[in-house]
Order: sequence, then C-alpha cells, then structure tokens
Amino acid sequence: MGAARGEIDEIVARYHDIGVRHVVALRGDPPGGIGTPYSTHPEGYRSSAELIAGIKKRFPDIEVSVSAYPEKHPESRDFDADIDMLEAKVDAGATRAITQVFFDNDLYFRYLERVRARGIAIPVVPGIMPMHNFKQARAFVTRAGTTVPEWLAEKFEGLDDDAETRKLVAATVVAGQVQKLAKHGVDTFHFYTMNRADLVFAICHLLGIRPSGAQKAA
Repeated sequence: MGAARGEIDEIVARYHDIGVRHVVALRGDPPGGIGTPYSTHPEGYRSSAELIAGIKKRFPDIEVSVSAYPEKHPESRDFDADIDMLEAKVDAGATRAITQVFFDNDLYFRYLERVRARGIAIPVVPGIMPMHNFKQARAFVTRAGTTVPEWLAEKFEGLDDDAETRKLVAATVVAGQVQKLAKHGVDTFHFYTMNRADLVFAICHLLGIRPSGAQKAA
C-alpha cells in the first residue's frame, strides 16, 4: 500500500535473495486507517490479486498466502463479492488463505462451506487471536469487521487492571477454541501474536505441542 510497483518488486526480490520462499500478500489498509477511503498508488498494484500475479511472474518458487474473511471484508458488497475476490487471488497464484480473526467457530465453518461450494480448494487456515489486552484488541478487530461475542467480553469483566489474570483467561479461551476446531479436523492454525509470542507459546504447550530437540538446543 502506498508504494509503486518497482519498489514492491524490489522488496520481494530482496526477500527472495535471502532465501524467503513464502510470503503473505495483502492489499494493505487505507492510508488514513481502517474505515477511511482506500486508494492505490498511481504506479502501484491496484489489488492484492495483481500483487500476487506480479510476485508469481517474477518468482514462481515463492508460495503466496492471502487473507480471507469469515465475516466478509468490511468493504465488500456481499459475501459473493468477497469470495469473488478470494477466487481472483487463487487464480493469480495464491495457494493458502489465512482468515481474519474470529471467535465463533461456526463462522469459520460456514465460510469454508461457501468457499468449497465455489470450487476453491486451497487450505483456509483459521486466524486465532489471544485477547490478552481485551479492550485494545476488541477496538482493533471490530474496526476490521470482526464480531466480539458478549460471552467473551464477560470473561474479561473486572480485569482492566489485572494483566496477569487477563493473560491466563486469554490462553484458556484460545486453547478451548483451537481444541474444538481440531475436533472437526482442522490441523493448521495461524496465531495473531500481537507481539506476545510468550502467550502463544503457553497456548501451544496447553495444546500438547512441545519444542523439538533442535529447537530446545537453539
């Protein structure tokens, strides 16, 4: 966002030079932030689909993941238009989608049904966010069109000044959400760490994931 094609191509080329072979290609937020009008650079890529096509043309060995929206992108006319955009990104070369954060697993499964009904077969990885700072995180995700259910808000009531308890609650809630998804066959997850990798590490431990020998040595 806000850059000419040549500048973006140069950045991707530098990534490729140092061995990066997997990128997440996003259109980017409007210059004025979420909720303000979106405009492209006069010499830039006009959409994420164009960006993906540009990456794959120059570097076919780079795998490209893209965004997906279980509750519809805030700027999309409707779900059909939203899935049209996902289909365009897949046609351009995307091989994986990562969803916007969601808190109701039914939203994810209903979205997956829509995607598969369209004939889109790429993996759709659920995006999971531990709400360790609930007020801040809720303000952030709702601007992007995510619904925060009342039951989740209730779990953080009275914890505005208790960061440690908020962290424990966030880890417990996310572990439960992931376990329920796993029971329905989901085996890959994307965590929005929000600069709290320690919390995600604890969640992984709760889920039974342990570092390998090589990771421990590192």
